Amino acid sequence: MTATHLHLLLNHVPVLGTAFGLGLLAFGIWRKSNDLQKAALGTFVIAALFGVPAYLTGEPAEEGIESLPGVTGGFIERHESAASIAFTGILILGVIALLGLLFFRRGKDVAAPFAILVMLGAFAVTGLMAWTANLGGQIHHIEIRPNHTPLMTYPDKDRD
Repeated sequence: MTATHLHLLLNHVPVLGTAFGLGLLAFGIWRKSNDLQKAALGTFVIAALFGVPAYLTGEPAEEGIESLPGVTGGFIERHESAASIAFTGILILGVIALLGLLFFRRGKDVAAPFAILVMLGAFAVTGLMAWTANLGGQIHHIEIRPNHTPLMTYPDKDRD
């Protein structure tokens, strides 16, 4: 397994984990379920833990693909810059979630203001993770790049 392959495998967990945790936390707040809110905090901790190797495999992954046809440094640099911001955000979210789990353990309910603040932070981090993932996808998937024009057009089915 190459560093590029490992990076591509790992990076989905923090991206999807923050989105899933956000939904779980919002549902837990709405249902006033302490267990769901704690599960969401745990999800953020796990997403942050997976964010570390995903981030650390980015540079070796870059070395493995930078010479491929269609891959340009500009796309890699944009992804790398966004990844630094998203990584910082997910680490902060993970630490806050871990502190919340420690503070609200053993039957204590998660305080509503704390849960709402975490939800707002999770919303921001989810956006950062999605932005970073989109930029990463553009490195090798020209079809999702802005202003992409298909090289080949297909005939309209209704015309014959």
